[in-house]
Amino acid sequence: MGTVVDAANKEANGIAHTNKKVTVVFVLGGPGSGKGTQCANIVQHFGYTHLSAGDLLRAEIKSGSENGTMIQNMIKEGKIVPSEVTIKLLQRAIEENGNDKFLIDGFPRNEENRAAFEAVTGIEPEFVLFFDCPEEEMENRLLSRNQGREDDNIETIRKRFRVYMESSVPVIEYYNAKGKVRKIDAARPIEEVFEAVKAVFTPPSDKVAA
Repeated sequence: MGTVVDAANKEANGIAHTNKKVTVVFVLGGPGSGKGTQCANIVQHFGYTHLSAGDLLRAEIKSGSENGTMIQNMIKEGKIVPSEVTIKLLQRAIEENGNDKFLIDGFPRNEENRAAFEAVTGIEPEFVLFFDCPEEEMENRLLSRNQGREDDNIETIRKRFRVYMESSVPVIEYYNAKGKVRKIDAARPIEEVFEAVKAVFTPPSDKVAA
């Protein structure tokens, strides 16, 4: 199937857009917002394929490919992996998967990611599922979930939250202006959150009894 090199060549020829007709939903939410759990529920109930940008980067590194080695070196040096690299991994995963419905989790992380994704793939998300959770609630969840993990002290959590807010809020505002944001109150219990999620994914025609 297509490789990252093929994708780069196609891009050079100006025909990088994904030919496959797909439905993409971006899933955004801060650390501890519970989006991972909800993604698993959506996959099970609605037949979406869950793509995590972080997982794809880790898998590429593990594969030992030239591309993976480059990614690993950049991370080691504390550099940010360029949007194009992540996007090509996402694009390849979409093209090689038999499904046509995808949840893209934790991406775009910032405005630059967002613009590059649309430019490279030609795909606009159907909508953006935004798990809105107060900082205090996220803190409590992370602290109780990760007892004994060094990187989850209160200062680190607050820093992660600040970084998330600064980078993701402009993305959410951009899509909100287009009427594409579906905001979910993620502070509620898991079951209640999923009821709200189900309502977003159920077409209006299916909600009305015939």
